[in-house]
Amino acid sequence: MALPRASSNNTLPLILDIDDFKGDFSFDALFGSLVNELLPSFQEEEGSQDGIDGLPNGHVRAPSDVLKTAQGQSTPLFPEVDTLLALFKDSCKELIDLRCQVDARLQNLKEEVAVQDSKHRKTLAQLEKGVDGLFESFARLDTRISSVGQTAAKIGDHLQSADSQRETATQTIELIKYLMEFNSSPGDLMELSSLFSDDSRVAEAASVAQKLRAFAEEDVGRHGINMQSAVGAANASRGLEVAVANLQDYCNELENRLLNRFDSASQKRELSTMAECAKILSQFNRGTSAMQHYVASRPMFIDVEVMNADTKLVLGDLGSQSGTNNIMRGLTTFYKEITETVRKEAATIMAVFPSPNDVMSILVQRVLEQRVAAILEKLLVKPSLGNLPPVEEGGALLYLRNFAVAYEKTKELAKELRTVGCGELDVEGLTESLFLSHKDEYPEYEQASLRQLFDLKKEELLAEVQQQSDSTGTISRSKGAPSPSPQQQISVTIVTEFVRWNEEAITRCTLFSSQPATLASNVNSIFTCLLDQVSKYLIEGLQRAIYSLNEAASLRDRYMIGTSVSRRVAAAAASAAEAAAAAGENSFRSFMIAVQRCASSVAILQQYFSNSIARLLLPVDGAHAASCEEMAATVSSIEGTAQKGLILCIDTVMAEVERLLSSEQKSTDYRTPDDGNAPDHRPTNACTRVVAYLSRVLEVAFTALEGLNKQSFLTELGNRFHKGLLNHWQKFTFSASGGLRLKRDITEYGEFVRSFNAPSIDEKFELLGIMANVFIVAPESLASLFEGTPNIKKDALKFIQLREDFKSAKIASRLGSIMSEA
Repeated sequence: MALPRASSNNTLPLILDIDDFKGDFSFDALFGSLVNELLPSFQEEEGSQDGIDGLPNGHVRAPSDVLKTAQGQSTPLFPEVDTLLALFKDSCKELIDLRCQVDARLQNLKEEVAVQDSKHRKTLAQLEKGVDGLFESFARLDTRISSVGQTAAKIGDHLQSADSQRETATQTIELIKYLMEFNSSPGDLMELSSLFSDDSRVAEAASVAQKLRAFAEEDVGRHGINMQSAVGAANASRGLEVAVANLQDYCNELENRLLNRFDSASQKRELSTMAECAKILSQFNRGTSAMQHYVASRPMFIDVEVMNADTKLVLGDLGSQSGTNNIMRGLTTFYKEITETVRKEAATIMAVFPSPNDVMSILVQRVLEQRVAAILEKLLVKPSLGNLPPVEEGGALLYLRNFAVAYEKTKELAKELRTVGCGELDVEGLTESLFLSHKDEYPEYEQASLRQLFDLKKEELLAEVQQQSDSTGTISRSKGAPSPSPQQQISVTIVTEFVRWNEEAITRCTLFSSQPATLASNVNSIFTCLLDQVSKYLIEGLQRAIYSLNEAASLRDRYMIGTSVSRRVAAAAASAAEAAAAAGENSFRSFMIAVQRCASSVAILQQYFSNSIARLLLPVDGAHAASCEEMAATVSSIEGTAQKGLILCIDTVMAEVERLLSSEQKSTDYRTPDDGNAPDHRPTNACTRVVAYLSRVLEVAFTALEGLNKQSFLTELGNRFHKGLLNHWQKFTFSASGGLRLKRDITEYGEFVRSFNAPSIDEKFELLGIMANVFIVAPESLASLFEGTPNIKKDALKFIQLREDFKSAKIASRLGSIMSEA
């Protein structure tokens, strides 16, 4: 917007237009345009003044001191203020006029809008009425169209029904004509229409014949049931019976003719002719005769050479004795040939028959029930449980292995046949039915096989023992000395073999048992056989080792002699006692080895149960717990037998300890003569021999026993050893120096038994060392000894009487009160 410049003397009128306020209007711009017309001259005149700044919108900014100075001067600070004031007044007047013009124009526009809005509302109301009328017209039209359509549909249905009835009537007339031809004399088919003799119209003839037969049979049945009393109906029925008979004969003749044509085409591999015949034959019993005829005519079902080749392939020359691996290879090849044959037949069936799935069902069923079943019958000859074949001929195990191989391979064949195609046939269920008679008695055969293998192993072990006995007896007789019976040691390898038998049986059990409950029951019965076998084998082995311990004990008792014998007899008895001791030590070692192998065998059994058996029993409530109880009972019986033997082992050890103490301990060991020589601080010879013997013989016990068994055995042995020493020392008299040597022996014994890791035994031998002080201290110090260690009072009072100076020192009177309390 351009404004004219205003001078200081006059004011030009300000012209504003409404259009100036259109678009991007800014009041600051308008104000700046008005003011800046006058400000430049003022700014030029006063530009030299300091501290005054001009603003773009006409305002000035000056410091306060400048303003004060300006107020004191006569010249005004803004000389153009009057001009600006006049300009602002003109502008205000123009703006007011413009506002009035705008208000007037707005009022006119409002009136025009109101008029147009009223016209628009009238127009919309008229349109709404027109639209409502249009919708009503469309609704009436739609109703009319619907009514006309329903009428047309009814007319069409009637016309279609009439046409169908007309066509049915026409066909019925033709059928009646054909039926009259068949209603001649029985068996007379010579006067039939050309339709029934023309080979090119066989399909049409078959369709007509089937319709006629169905109509005649229905009529005969209806009259025969509901109108038997009416003579006319009976005559009609008899007439239709003639037609039915003739139709049946014709259908049979036609079906045979088609089957012959089908066979001829099959031999020539004319698939189109075969398909045509099969399509026509599908009208007779849904084509069942053609399907069965085709399947039955396959060479694999009628060719004897094929069947013999199957038997030769699977069984070889030895039949079921050919060996499981050979039979597996034969079955694999045999089933592969069957699959390939069925696959080839499937291609022909798909090209020929209108319902190939039905034909495949018949074919696969025939393959399983005839060809496969024939091989299985020859392969799986079920032996008698009461009279099993010997193991040399395979025993029950050969039957079970062949059974497992046949079952597994036949299941694989079923899967392959399912892949090739077998329609709606339950091929898996049919396969299971082939083995039902074998699966019913399977657990009994598995248990019988395990028992048979166990009995054979026992016979082998007995034969081995007998052979050793004969060999040892010969050597002993050559030396002229008696020899104990040889014993068959327990072998972990044999127990592992038992487990391997059972593991193989469990694998078969898992294969045959699909239901968890059945599987758990069969697994439990098979595992129970293993528990019985391991229990019998280990207990018998322990009992043999116990028998050896008893024999050694008898040998010891046999050579025990009194004291009043000649030196020669005593020497001979000592030599025999040494031999008996050696036999006892050998039997001790043998039993400890047997216990060690028992522990290893039981560990193998428990690991096998944990890894293989438990997971099969856990899905069935109570099965796992029951099997755990059976295994615990088995282990308990084995441990009970081992405990008896361990007690005998302790008896054997203590018997030898007592023999060594009796033979090696001299009466002067604890009564050193007062000859001025230094006392001997070494252990006595008896102590050295006993410790050496125990170290040697218990070495195998430390290795064989573990855990609580080892702790219990050594604790019992330590108690017996402690008691034996007390009884042994009661036989001697002790001097002061002898007491020192006794203490040295006790120290030696204590250091040895410390290897038992039995705190209670260590404590007893420590008390023995303290108790030995009763031989060392002076008589007047004995009372204080009891006061310091009251635990030794009972045994110490017994040993005090063994002091050499017991009577001379009047120890009884010195300890009168203590001994009376004891």
